[in-house]
Amino acid sequence: MLKLLTAAQTRDADNFTIQSEPMQSSELMERAAVAFTKIFTDKFPDKKKSILIFCGKGNNGGDGLVISRLLFDEGYHQIQTFIADFTEKSSEDFDLNLERLQEKDVSIFYLKQASDIEFLEADFLIDALLGSGLNKALTGEWRNLVKKINQFSGYRIAVDVPTGMPCEGELFDDVIVKSDFTITFQRPKLNFLLPISSAYIKEWKVANIGLDENFIQSTSSPFYWLWKGGVQRFIKARQPFEHKGLLGHALIIAGSDDTMGAALIAAEACVKCGAGLTTAMIPHSGLQSLNCRLPEAMFTNRQQYETLDWNKFKTVGIGPGLGTGEESLSLLKTVLKNFKKPMVIDADAINLISENQDLIKQVPEKSVFTPHMKEFDRLFGTHDSWWKRIETALQQSVTLKVYIVLKNRYTMIFTPEGICYFNSSGSPAMASGGMGDALTGMITSMLSQGYEVERAVQLAVFTHGFVGEQLAQKMYVVPASVLIKQLPYALREFFLK
Repeated sequence: MLKLLTAAQTRDADNFTIQSEPMQSSELMERAAVAFTKIFTDKFPDKKKSILIFCGKGNNGGDGLVISRLLFDEGYHQIQTFIADFTEKSSEDFDLNLERLQEKDVSIFYLKQASDIEFLEADFLIDALLGSGLNKALTGEWRNLVKKINQFSGYRIAVDVPTGMPCEGELFDDVIVKSDFTITFQRPKLNFLLPISSAYIKEWKVANIGLDENFIQSTSSPFYWLWKGGVQRFIKARQPFEHKGLLGHALIIAGSDDTMGAALIAAEACVKCGAGLTTAMIPHSGLQSLNCRLPEAMFTNRQQYETLDWNKFKTVGIGPGLGTGEESLSLLKTVLKNFKKPMVIDADAINLISENQDLIKQVPEKSVFTPHMKEFDRLFGTHDSWWKRIETALQQSVTLKVYIVLKNRYTMIFTPEGICYFNSSGSPAMASGGMGDALTGMITSMLSQGYEVERAVQLAVFTHGFVGEQLAQKMYVVPASVLIKQLPYALREFFLK
């Protein structure tokens, strides 16, 4: 998996790369600007469009000056470059690239204050004011200029980080450039992966600028990027003499008379991801629906749970549509008393534990909690920010020795070792009912097949998002039932290439 870095660690990677190659810092700046320009020109090939570039006098501003020069060389001649001349200091690389830009026929304007410019219209506005080095809220003319840029007409593109946004941690305030597209360098910034960025980044893309990957991967960070190349290498191919008995027996405990759909989705996802056997423990009222929709799954009557042979199951997934009444609580207590292997705990099972906190101590080690934000807060207390949820999840996963899958656009997987994986796959088109039930069935299926828990969770979470992402290219919304049907194809065609 790929390490994710803080702003300070990224600067360390910059410096290490400069020293180890070796190269001048201006060469790395040129490399970054070339990567930015390549993405820009590929995405926006019309060279007749007008471009405004706003530069600070540090290295982010230096990036902007190089970008201005490179775009001019590419044939984008309607460029105006504005330098925020709010301080006497400037970086050496900024000064060097200002001299180089002055050799081109590009209009350069100096702003002593934000009021030096009135309302401007252009097709594109490129923000290269401050970048990733910000450690406090914007003040003075910087603040005024960002507010003004947000009022200008045009498609806004940020260089590395929108001005005003910290790379990680709480936002200082809401005075941040509202970018339509951010081209960031080497790695996504941590804040890009949280809902706090949604008002300021509509879309982002990573530009590889050749920082030393060995150095990055050796950096001490609990945060990783879960991506295609990291996941597909550990999927297991089916072996010639494997049979259903060797691929695990999974038990899905879900559904009630009024919420049978959740149970059916979870059970079908379990089957379609390859569990050798899948048994659904559902109310008898759902038997006909189960037989009609999923004849491959077996049925066990929920009324008989106290006499069930728990040892025959490799794993248990419990919670989707279960309900939170006394009968459901009694069932959950029985499961926790009798089943001591890792299990998947979702939805109403999480809510029941939230209301009966003593039960959390009975959850087997290496089990998997799969809450969305509200369920997470019910379980671990109210949080007023995503960063506080991350802190709690890192601590609780270690303390409880469990995995926590905090579902979001970039779902986070927290491990008992204190690691947080951000999942790279997925799409907003997946924001529909039943999607979490499908994920529960998928994780349960992978556990039943004998994957180590961490691998099972990673494989299920990434595949879940990957299939949804692919379907979203053709569908406005991706229903869970459609996603489930694609799972066997994705696992075969995608991961076994």
